[in-house]
Amino acid sequence: MNNQKSFSEHEVGTLYVVPTPIGNLADITYRAVDTLKHVAFIAAEDTRNTKKLLNHFAISTPLISYHDHNKLQREDSMIERLAKGDSIAIVSDAGMPGISDPGYELIQRTIQEDMPVVVLPGANAALCSLIGSGLPTGEFHFYGFLPRKKKEKEEELDRLNPIRATLLFYESPYRIKDTLQAIRQVLGNRQVVIARELTKRFEEYTRGTVEEVLSWISDKEIKGECCIVVEGQTEEVLPETSLWWSHLSILEHVNHYIEKDNIKSKEAIKKVAADRKLPKRDVYQIYHVDSS
Repeated sequence: MNNQKSFSEHEVGTLYVVPTPIGNLADITYRAVDTLKHVAFIAAEDTRNTKKLLNHFAISTPLISYHDHNKLQREDSMIERLAKGDSIAIVSDAGMPGISDPGYELIQRTIQEDMPVVVLPGANAALCSLIGSGLPTGEFHFYGFLPRKKKEKEEELDRLNPIRATLLFYESPYRIKDTLQAIRQVLGNRQVVIARELTKRFEEYTRGTVEEVLSWISDKEIKGECCIVVEGQTEEVLPETSLWWSHLSILEHVNHYIEKDNIKSKEAIKKVAADRKLPKRDVYQIYHVDSS
């Protein structure tokens, strides 16, 4: 049991989770600037990047690095400083720490040590993308970055397939086309929105079906981190145990996907092989023999 009164007097320091602008420096809050000026030090994902922000707002608070490769080593010393009464701010390169960025482990440890954690409101790319997408906002599922490897990516998308809530992903511009192709393959030709360069001069929302967006970006060089907003599942997805396809022959099963998803036989054969847990070559041979 832990009950935190954030703004009561404390004998220990406070860990402030401070969001930073995701592009436009004017989006930082007065409270964030004031907090960064008055803490003992700032733990930053990249001190070089954060130094530019601090210089812009004339903040001279000392910086230490806190990122994925050293966060466990830093944790003990930061907890010790909090226990002595020093307050600390944690920031990421952009947006809210702890959301696809370092911060979660330190926040969790601070709470376990019964010391206060205060989160300041501020910029977040996923929520900006969701609201600007025009897709339903009543319920959404934030995932973050999908796995890089094709098989693992498709497995995660297959797990997310039944979710009716709008899906939110982060993606690198270098992998955006591959990820959209995986979404098309696994989730179908849903409505999708690519939001990039949010809050910056070249902010852009690209809205359409997955196929339309893939066609639009096929000959373009995409720059800037991207958010992908995907329409939730609109059809009833039956549990695997019900084997909805059990009454279908392999030929009928493949044709079902070709007609339903408007895809080529090669893609449909892959989906049938996954459904039936059969080698693709076996499904391919049976399909082409039966359809001849």
